[in-house]
Amino acid sequence: MKTAIIGGGPAGMLAAASARASGCEAVLYEQNEKLGKKLYITGKGRCNVTNSCELSDFFDNIVTNKNFLYSALYTFTNDQLMALLEDNGCPLKTERGGRVFPKSDKSSDIIKTLQKMLVGAGVEVRLNTRVEEILVENGAVRGLRLEDGETVACDKVILATGGVSYRFTGADGSGLAMARALGHTVTDLRPSLVGVLTQEAWVKKLQGLALKNVGLTLVKGKKKVKTLMGEMLFTHFGVSGPLVLTASAYMNPPYEDYSLIIDLKPALSPEQMDQRLQRDFEKYHRKSFINGLGDLLPSKMIPVMVEYSGIPPQKVVNQITREERQRLAKAFKAMTLKVSGLQDINTAIITKGGVSVKEIDPGTMASRKVKGLYFAGEMIDVDALTGGFNIQIAASTGWLAGLSEEE
Repeated sequence: MKTAIIGGGPAGMLAAASARASGCEAVLYEQNEKLGKKLYITGKGRCNVTNSCELSDFFDNIVTNKNFLYSALYTFTNDQLMALLEDNGCPLKTERGGRVFPKSDKSSDIIKTLQKMLVGAGVEVRLNTRVEEILVENGAVRGLRLEDGETVACDKVILATGGVSYRFTGADGSGLAMARALGHTVTDLRPSLVGVLTQEAWVKKLQGLALKNVGLTLVKGKKKVKTLMGEMLFTHFGVSGPLVLTASAYMNPPYEDYSLIIDLKPALSPEQMDQRLQRDFEKYHRKSFINGLGDLLPSKMIPVMVEYSGIPPQKVVNQITREERQRLAKAFKAMTLKVSGLQDINTAIITKGGVSVKEIDPGTMASRKVKGLYFAGEMIDVDALTGGFNIQIAASTGWLAGLSEEE
């Protein structure tokens, strides 16, 4: 059987490797000048290639259509991916939260290892080669038509062209267009793991300020969606950082329905927060309010908190009323931001949405509409949180698609 793989990211490379391992002739088509262009920039160039958590815990980090991925993730596990990379000469290390990186901290080493594996397996790699059309006759794959007009016969096509974020890496949606042309449903494409735009003007005053060990609760209307702990960052457009990227994964349009509630002192209960304020106010009882918060907040945040609290900045601390102090305590525990949208999808780490999982066999990654057509990676309507989970999903769905054969 001759298998054509379209897309040279982790899904495509693993699909090509497993197709060869199962005895198929495999040709990998990549429109870029090199493989793994998006992989190269992941993890700030370090490539968080997977996560070492127990596979049962892995599913807790999948946001969309987790049940669809059981066969793929149990067919090619995180342990198997790590072993494959190390056996092919790329030593790995595990960091906080189970995040797995190459020991060198260079994403290029992951890509080189996968390339070496493809060469060793005898996969033909055609770079700078754009596929324009998948040729189908009588409901079955028969070949490809390339951009230069060349036609190539094949029995099986694995589409692994990714989503539409980071377009400079070649993620232009061409594979999704091919899927649509063959009758597949592509769900709405939206940004995920991305910065959040906020309505409040005061946010811009905090641009560049990072907050560590804070709580963040995502609320839709009056309903709590998710509560998280960790680090966030104020930006010129709103907020970003690990907590916010995670929160964005749980948002769906209309984004204006959401709010972000920041707990600046998550270790303190509301009562303890009030008691802490009383102690600080006693310590600085003769100072003005704006000069009495230095033990509680970074200096950049003090004028913003003063404004947010509604207490006059020059009011002497010992004149602040009990009601004002309790209002301030509430502000520390629930500083609220109204969401106005998400950053552009081109800035998102991943794309939410893609080829509908209802039209893909989860046990093989085969199309339910076209015989001989398979899907892998980010172009499927599945997505997960940061931490190596999305690359593992790409690798697992690619490996399964490469192994599978239709009767």
